[in-house]
Parts: sequence; C-alpha cells; structure tokens
Amino acid sequence: MSLPRRESPAAGAAVVRRRIRVRGIVQGVGFRPTVYRLAAERGLGGWVLNDAEGVLIELEGPPGRIDDLVAALADHPPPLAQVTAVESADVPARGEAAFVIAPSSGGEKTALVSPDMAVCPDCLRELADPRDRRYRYPFINCTNCGPRYSIIIDIPYDRPQTTMRGFTMCGPCRREYDDPADRRFHAQPNACPACGPRLALLDACGRAAAAGDPVLAVREALLAGRIAAIKGLTGFHLACDARSDAAVRELRRRKGRDQKAFAMMAASADAAARRALVGGAERLLLESRERPVVLVRKRAGHDLSALVAPASPYFGFMLPYAPLHYLLFEDDFPPMVMTSGNLSEEPICREDAEALRRLAGIADLYLVHDRPIHTVCDDSVMAVQRGRGLILRRGRGFAPRPLALPVEAAEPILAVGPELKNAVCVARGGEAFVGQHVGDLKNALAAGYFETTINKLERLLEVRPRIIAHDLHPAYLSTRCARRRAAGEEGVRLIGVQHHHAHIASVMAENGLAGEVIGLAMDGTGYGPDGTAWGGEVLRASAAHFQRLGHLACVPLPGGDAAVENPVRTAWAFLVRALGPQEALRRRTGRLAGAAEEDLLLWREMMEKGVNSPLACGLGRLFDAVSVLAGVCADNSYEGQAAVELQAAAEDAPDDAEPYDFAIIGPGDAGSAGAGSRAPSSAAASSGASRRRARSSGASGGAAAPPAAWVIDTLPLIRAVVADVEAGCARSAVSARFHAGVAAMLRAGARRAREETGLARVALAGGCFANDRLVRTLAPALEADGLEVFVHRDVPPGDGGVALGQAYVAAARVSQGRG
Repeated sequence: MSLPRRESPAAGAAVVRRRIRVRGIVQGVGFRPTVYRLAAERGLGGWVLNDAEGVLIELEGPPGRIDDLVAALADHPPPLAQVTAVESADVPARGEAAFVIAPSSGGEKTALVSPDMAVCPDCLRELADPRDRRYRYPFINCTNCGPRYSIIIDIPYDRPQTTMRGFTMCGPCRREYDDPADRRFHAQPNACPACGPRLALLDACGRAAAAGDPVLAVREALLAGRIAAIKGLTGFHLACDARSDAAVRELRRRKGRDQKAFAMMAASADAAARRALVGGAERLLLESRERPVVLVRKRAGHDLSALVAPASPYFGFMLPYAPLHYLLFEDDFPPMVMTSGNLSEEPICREDAEALRRLAGIADLYLVHDRPIHTVCDDSVMAVQRGRGLILRRGRGFAPRPLALPVEAAEPILAVGPELKNAVCVARGGEAFVGQHVGDLKNALAAGYFETTINKLERLLEVRPRIIAHDLHPAYLSTRCARRRAAGEEGVRLIGVQHHHAHIASVMAENGLAGEVIGLAMDGTGYGPDGTAWGGEVLRASAAHFQRLGHLACVPLPGGDAAVENPVRTAWAFLVRALGPQEALRRRTGRLAGAAEEDLLLWREMMEKGVNSPLACGLGRLFDAVSVLAGVCADNSYEGQAAVELQAAAEDAPDDAEPYDFAIIGPGDAGSAGAGSRAPSSAAASSGASRRRARSSGASGGAAAPPAAWVIDTLPLIRAVVADVEAGCARSAVSARFHAGVAAMLRAGARRAREETGLARVALAGGCFANDRLVRTLAPALEADGLEVFVHRDVPPGDGGVALGQAYVAAARVSQGRG
C-alpha cells in the first residue's frame, strides 16, 4: 500500500537511490510505518521491509530529502525501537515514484523482541475518551506500547506466535492492523472490547464474584483493608492500602516478609512527591516508558504506614504502566503496596490457577484476565546515583534489551550467572542479551524459572550456544546446569569465570572498555580460585584475565553460611580478631552485647580449631559486623539487610565525617598507614599471611603464580568503632565514619594499584556499590586523584550483572584463542 507523494523532484534534479540497513529492536515497534510516513511526506520513492536481519530500506529521490529523512528517523524513532547498527550504501536508481511497505523477506527469524512497555499517551487519551471504542478498555495498546516480551511464545513475532493467538480480531481491529498509516499496523496484541481479553474478579476460593465493574470492586476492597492479587502486564502483584498499618502488617505476615521494604504504586509523580522527595532525575525515571520502581527519599509528615519500608529512609515508588493500573488509580487514588505476587524468594505467579494455588491464604480476592502471560518479569528497580539512573534489578521494561559487547562473540555464548540474584545472558555477535531477574537459585521454583528463561532466550535469538560461561563455584546450581548442558551436547565448551573478575568485566562491557583497568570488586562473597571466599578485591583486570593485587583482610566465619544469615557471628569473629578472645568477651558492644556467652565461646572454639569457619574477606561481611557492633541491625532476614540498615543510619549525617583507621600490609613490609591508622595488628597480619599462602590470580592454564597480594587491614577500624560506641557516639556518627573509612581504604587501594600497574582507569563493581553514600564519597575522591571512574548504569552492580561479565570474559578469551 502506498500514499500519494507530497511533492516530486523538479525536472532535472539529481536523484539517487540509497539502501539502508537498520538492526536492533526494529520489528513490531512501528518502524516500517514511521519510515513510510516520513518517505511519503518528503516525496521519496522506494520501499521498506522486514527481513531476517532487521529492517531494510531503499529510498529514491534528491539526496537532501533522503538525508533529511534519515535525520528525522534518528531524532524521532518509534518509542519502542532500539537501533543498534545502521549501514548505508548507494545503489542504482530505478525510477520508482511511490513508496511502499513491501512483504517481509526471509522471515523475521532473528528479529529482536522489545521489552514490555508502559501504555503510551495516545492510548491513554483513547482510554479516557467516552467517544472512543476502547474507552476504559484495560488492554488497549498499539505499536508504541504494551506487552511484547511477556506474550511472545516463539519467533517470528506475529500474532499466532503470541499468547494473543486465541483472540480473533474483529473487523475494525483487522482494518487497523492492515493499514500502514495506522499506529496499530501489525500491532500483534491489538484488541478491543468486542474481540479481546477481559477482566474477571474471583473471591479467595477462586469463585466468580458478583457481577459489576471488577475494577471498582477491587478499589473498594483495597480501601477496606483487604489484600488483592492483581494480574498485570508481566505477572501478579499483591496489593493493599499503603496507608494502613493493619493491612501492611497482615500482608507481611501472610507473605512471610518481615522487614524488606515493599514497593508501592502511586497515581502520578505528583502523588509520589507528596510523600517523598522526588527530584528531577527521579521524576524522569518514574515517568519513563520503562516505569521502574524508583527509590526516593521519604518526606517528613507523609501519610503512609511506617511498616511499608521500616528502617529505611527510602520509599520505592512506581507509576501505573498498564491500562488496568490507570483505571485502578484514577481520580488520584491513594498509594497502594504493589509487591511481587509470590511468597518471599519465589518467582512471581504467572497463571490464574497457579496464583489461586500459591497465593491461597494471602489474597482475599483476585483480579485476573484471560490474556495469558508467557514470560513473567519482576518490576525493575532503579535508584539515582550521582545524578544518573542506576538499575538495581533488571526486569520489566529492560529485558531482553541488548547491550553492545566490546568484542564480538565468535560463537554463541550462554552465561549462566551466579547463585543469588541470578540473571542469565546470551551473547550473539556483538550483542549481549541480559535476561530478566530470576532470583535465588536455591529456591526450587526459581531454579525451574532459570531453565525456562535460558530456553526462551535461546529460542527467540535462534542460537544454540557453543560456549557456556559459568561461575567457579562447583556447587552452584548454575554451574551444575552448565556442566550438564555441555556433557549433553557434543562440541559445547565450558569457560569458568571467577566471580569478581566477572563483576569487573561487566562494568567494562557496559562501558565499552577494552584493555586493562583497576577493578574494585566489593560484595559479600564469591568463590576464589584458591577455594576461599573472596569479596573485597583490588584487581588488575582485562576482559580475558585478571590478577589479584590486594584484598581486605580475611576473617573466619563461624558456621560459614550461618554467619551470613546471622551477622552476630560475623561481628564476633571481627571482634575476636581485633581485641583478642578475652577482651572481646568483655567489650561486646551494640547488638552483640545480648548474645549468649555459651554461643560466643562455641563460635570462638570453632574459629580457633578451624571447624566450619571458612576464611572470608568480603566487604559485605565488614558491613555486617559494624552494623551489629554499632547497634543498628543483628539480622539478615533478607540479603544485605544489616548493610542496608547501616547505610540508612548515616543518611542524615554529613558526608565529610572523619574516616576510621585502616592499614595496608604488603607481602614483605610492616604495613602502610591510612586515614591516620596505627600499625597493623598481628591478627590482621596473620590473616593476610594465611591468605597469601594460597597465591591466586586469574591466569589460566599453567601460568606461574604472581606476586602475593597485599592486604587492607580492617581491624583498626573495628577497634575504633568499639571505642566510639563505648563513648556513646550516635549510630549515625559511627555509620558515617565507617562509610568514610571504607571509602578511604578503597581509595588507598586504588592508589597503590596505580603505582604498581600504571593504570588510570578504575571500575567499581559488586553489590556494595549499590550503596549511594559509599559511591558518592569514593568516586569523587578517585577522580580527584586523576583516575577515570567507571560504574554500572544499565545492569545491576550486584550479582544481577555477573552474567554480562561472564559473557564478555568468554568472548574475549575465545577471540584470543584461550577459550
């Protein structure tokens, strides 16, 4: 189909023909109709079509008009498009006067699938227009918005390959679908009240509720303090009135979520701003088409329950993103808790029957619909860090959007990620596709979701990975999965990637970095090549290899994983190392003071005898210990709770607090002071020596061991914390000084690394760098030292970003013949 040209080239005017190849997320997002409209407006001839590589365009006319079209397309692409590459070449003119949308060529087998996106302004206007045939229709969508990744079953992306295949379009919808001038041209989820999905309201037993408006009934139930399970765009939410202590308390009890903050939905950014400090950067994120949950500082005097986000200075707000949400929150409906529809640590529910089974005893009623969800996605979570958005959890709105790899994958790569906060990655050519948040693979349901996610990405990208990158930890489910897959298919190679190397490589991949960097990889734990638990690492790293230059001093954790779950054990270990056994028993501070003495003596004996007390050097464990010693938090009911609450304790303290002491112990010296520190303790020195006996690096094959790493002694810091607590210092002051001390020790570590290597680029990675106070203190200090700092933005700094790093390491090693 073609439109009359607005104008034709003047007689004798130069006419050229140009072929333009566009790659990326360019199919099913209104790209061809946009090109068609721009070409018709400029009187250009030619055609546009979808093919196996993306979109192919041929334009014929005056070169100035062609250039103008290309510029207009670059400045104003379709909202859901993501162009990853454009190639252009002149071809012989054919004398074509009209522009057409040509039939697809060679199928759409490698078309990239758009993430699910928030409803667009055009659809919202129709939703609110009583004269429109989709007035108040909760499934309104077009090529610029709506479900994509969550509904596609297989490729090519057309209606029979989506969960809309059971809905036959009515005449008006079909005419829209077939009209290139309509914004619903080839919109696969296109529907209306006459032919599309419908809502239903069920009671707690799954029985159909009384007739009437389901949306109105749910609004009334929420205001009455009831808990509703709501099926949305990419899964179920559990909702309750965020202003009601009773409702929030009951949701916590039923869901089994004691302390971790709940996300909320507000009717608008202004509604959120009445309860939180929403700055310009936060507002942009809230109103973005991805519609993530955004962490915003609580406003004094808000009307929300203190139980929504206990012990946190932040609320997590998101805005409506599905048409159903706009109907639920119209007329400035008050904020509602909108948390994942699951029991804690499980994947969110996808199907109606599944929700009725798994959420029984939690939900009082269910608002469901008959458009199936094929792939569930958690809400993405973001924060503003140094004025820019940072993804903390990558899910709806972002997955499976590709990221560019600095080196092309010669063969398809599957990176299976870590054990906690798992997300997988598939690399093909120069692109890496990071999947949605999967979660903790120790959970059986999450483990199944992990396999399902891998299978879907492989199917949509039409790849059979020949290389599988995995963590070094032999017991991780992801590692076992990698080995099982490799054993079951001939020619598949395994590449093991150390956890913290993957963290740094992830930052490098996102920032397009080749060559070497100084890597500060700071988290709770990761399996080291020497078999010990790493986590406070200063690395010299490239994509293909790494060397451990230094690390935080090691401390034995009595009970291993039990110490992670119960940070009182960790605090006791640090205190014994810092003060000695007898002094530690006498000077227990903070939340350690109430620990049973028989437990402390047992844990001390375990450490002394080396019984189930693995050495660990993770910065996350240091956060745990100080949180306990300062009297802030003695529990990790969710991962990182003690560290999160320690950061929160310093929220109102000035950023220029005096840092606590530390020291750096070199392999052959007595230690160099930092932040006014005293000489390193013998306990820390022996800890460093024990670590140095197990020399380690990322060198592969039979490479000689590198020089022993130096150690950052944190025990002076522990002694200073205890002294301040004994002197009656406020928790906020202790936390502020601690954060300043950590920033100072990492700055000193980076300086020493630069002296040893000559490198001037620093990559910050690991879950500890989700801590805004730490980053806003450390990054400017590093920059003041003349170092260039690189951080994450598009993937999480924590374990959700590890798979991207694994993929980059694997691609780099293969390109160097080391895979």
